[in-house]
Amino acid sequence: MIFFLLEPYIPQMHKPIMKYLLKLFNRRARREAEDALLPKLPLKDRYFLFQTLLRENNRVLLSMADMGEKLSGEYLFDRQYILSTMRTISNAVLGIIENLEKLTAGKYRRLYAQYHGIRIALEEILSPRKEVPVSDLTIPLDDLTVEQSDMAGGKIAHLGEIRRHLSLPVPEGFSITAYASKRFLEHNKLTDQINTMLQELDLGKVGEINEMSRRIQDMVTSAELPDDLLKAIQTSVENLSIGDRGREPGRVSVRSSAILEDGEFSFAGQYATFLNVPLELVPQRYKEVVASLFTPRAIFYYKTKGLSEEEIVMAVGVLRMINADTGGVMYTADPNDTEQNIMIINVARGLGKAVVDGLVEPDYYTVSKKTGSLVEKKITRQTVMLVCSEEGDIVERPVPDDLRGTPCLSEAQITTLFTYASALEKYYGQPQDIEWAIDHDGRLFILQSRRLKITKVERGRLEVPRRIEGHAILLDRGIIACRGIGHGTAFVLKDEADLNDFPEGGVLVARHTSTKFVTVMTKALAIITDIGGVTGHMASLAREYRVPTILDTEIATTAIRHGQEITVDAFNGTVYEGKVEKLLEYASQKNDIYKDTPLYKTLDKVLKWVVPLNLIDPEGANFRPEHCKTFHDITRFAHEKAMAEMFLIGKGHDARGGTIPLGKEGPLDAHFLDMDGGVREGTKVATPEDILSIPFAAFLKGLLSIPWPEPRATDVTGFLGMMATIATTPESELYRAGQQSFALIASNYMNFSIRLGYHFSMVEAYAGENRNDNYIKYFFKGGGAAVDRRLRRVKLITELLKMLDFKVTITEDVINASLTKFKQADIEKKCMVLGKLTVYTKQLDLIMYNDALIDQRIAEFVNEHINT
Repeated sequence: MIFFLLEPYIPQMHKPIMKYLLKLFNRRARREAEDALLPKLPLKDRYFLFQTLLRENNRVLLSMADMGEKLSGEYLFDRQYILSTMRTISNAVLGIIENLEKLTAGKYRRLYAQYHGIRIALEEILSPRKEVPVSDLTIPLDDLTVEQSDMAGGKIAHLGEIRRHLSLPVPEGFSITAYASKRFLEHNKLTDQINTMLQELDLGKVGEINEMSRRIQDMVTSAELPDDLLKAIQTSVENLSIGDRGREPGRVSVRSSAILEDGEFSFAGQYATFLNVPLELVPQRYKEVVASLFTPRAIFYYKTKGLSEEEIVMAVGVLRMINADTGGVMYTADPNDTEQNIMIINVARGLGKAVVDGLVEPDYYTVSKKTGSLVEKKITRQTVMLVCSEEGDIVERPVPDDLRGTPCLSEAQITTLFTYASALEKYYGQPQDIEWAIDHDGRLFILQSRRLKITKVERGRLEVPRRIEGHAILLDRGIIACRGIGHGTAFVLKDEADLNDFPEGGVLVARHTSTKFVTVMTKALAIITDIGGVTGHMASLAREYRVPTILDTEIATTAIRHGQEITVDAFNGTVYEGKVEKLLEYASQKNDIYKDTPLYKTLDKVLKWVVPLNLIDPEGANFRPEHCKTFHDITRFAHEKAMAEMFLIGKGHDARGGTIPLGKEGPLDAHFLDMDGGVREGTKVATPEDILSIPFAAFLKGLLSIPWPEPRATDVTGFLGMMATIATTPESELYRAGQQSFALIASNYMNFSIRLGYHFSMVEAYAGENRNDNYIKYFFKGGGAAVDRRLRRVKLITELLKMLDFKVTITEDVINASLTKFKQADIEKKCMVLGKLTVYTKQLDLIMYNDALIDQRIAEFVNEHINT
């Protein structure tokens, strides 16, 4: 036919094109002719293929529903979850296509092209794109700019930028590049081995993460450095200048500078930094910094951010050690409220590590961003400090008595800090988080400058009442690190090892801050500590994970009992005993924290190729393989065509090709195919008495034993919810809401796909004399009401199924249940109850307007249809 239409144009065609087209036409005509001559498969084989296709279809639906749940932000998952679930869906969809091809003798081969097109799009989304550039193994700090962040990592590259372009004081040093780290791991054949181990981790198993972390770190620290890398490090150390003193540096700091650190992701405090390192120990400390990529907290952080193993690459900075007299952190804005127009300084005597790690209560200053004048100060009585030891490393020493309770900074030093901080914020065009140190000669050095994470809080939430009357106050002091409201059971931490037992929805109460707390920040509804500053690493993480946090309360661990129910007001710095409902009105949804993460965005992009359904109407012109744009489209198309092939329904098949209609019973329009002995011979239209299939007869008995419910009298909200569902459902799908149901039956077997209203259910059962063979499977999805009402019906059905001894799995509005190894008589009874349940729950979601109705309706069904 196509050749005939093109015939008038053939003389005008180029000969090679004409030959190519003729070849294509001949090939297609030959294939279609071969397909037409293929014998139909025996019914038993068709049935097997059909059943396999249905199982794969259900796998896809369940996986899609599960991924939809994860997109809500209420469940913990990582990148590996997306990859493994997509493998499950992709393999299942391919299996569906293959089974449909066999069932239809290759009629829909075009689905393969659509499938592979979707696969390519998904691989583009999921394939890591981070390439480690080839570079020198070490690069001097003076040769680095921010453009080389992919070589030296953001932390060290920014120090090079500050040193070169702002001429601010930065210690001399060099970078051991990301390429060096890549060479180191590949030299020891560790890269693939580590990636495989990490991909197998389950974030929910803290003990497993700890053990795997220990093993990987041991592998890295015990590995050998390639000769050229060892020589490059030693040469760079020897060449390290100490500025105007002109002598060899006695000590250095070896600092992490991972490629993604201090950029979009802070990785605050997640990686190792070694201070006061003797020169001969630099190679070993380098290996330990690389190994810190795989600490439990670092693994948890990168996985919850949706990063791949290939993106986690470590560069390392080696800097001249500043033996600090004082050190700390400066924020060029208040991260909780930028409208205050202040800068914040936290400082302690000795090394600034005590501030960022929350080991001491620091002095606190705020200065005006406009004038640099002091706005507020709080001087603490610091008793201990961290200092450099003569042997190397750092030690804790008592603060001299005459310095305790005295300011760490002079007015001149505050002015210098303000000047440097203003220059950095102006240069980078955004608020900065700056680490700094002042040496024993009074010289101030910039050790780090990165973008300050700002907590976005709706203005309405800032108007939280200062006091809530009628509730006991446990605490009314401290510094707000992250604003918000949290309510839960207090978990008073005695030892960091106890973090393994931290419960979902708990409130963490601890003596000190710790970056290890990141491993529970997805569970914690608030954090309170005795000691800690707003500029510390843990405070940064709390803001990143949006956990309401109060620090420096001094007495939290003694004022709050373990297991006590509390409400945390991290706007006003108040902790109440019990649950304060009025405050919870101001609480943010915790799941919002994930919506800006790459993990969430990746899942969202992936689901756009999986979930949307474009093929709605089987009679529509676009219901063709080439119009399948998503995996859902493919499964929908394949399911419809498999049904048509199995039951020989549709155009050109009168009387549905041998399927037997069930006499009209209420709104149920059912047809079935008898495999063997499921119905009396010669039956044209079946009545219940004609059905010989043991499970199907029992199911129908229950189905027909109670009257079909009249249209449910819903309330206004239920009506509006139903109208919203209708408004977002294409007209052709509404038409299909009342479409036919089909069953495959045999003497001991049934598989009944039931469509009633806007939901779909499937009951499969085998009932024979050998109880080991007997089983029932039940599948349910959908509804016409609003989501909350559909979920109440799901809960009702679930509870009733459990009463019937089913094992039940729920994913959103999808129910998947099964039971096995019951006696034949028990299987018949349960099938009969399922028949009743099918009628009873029809459109029940429309009237499920509150949770109390769940128990009420369960009791009603049990009394009227199970106990009778």
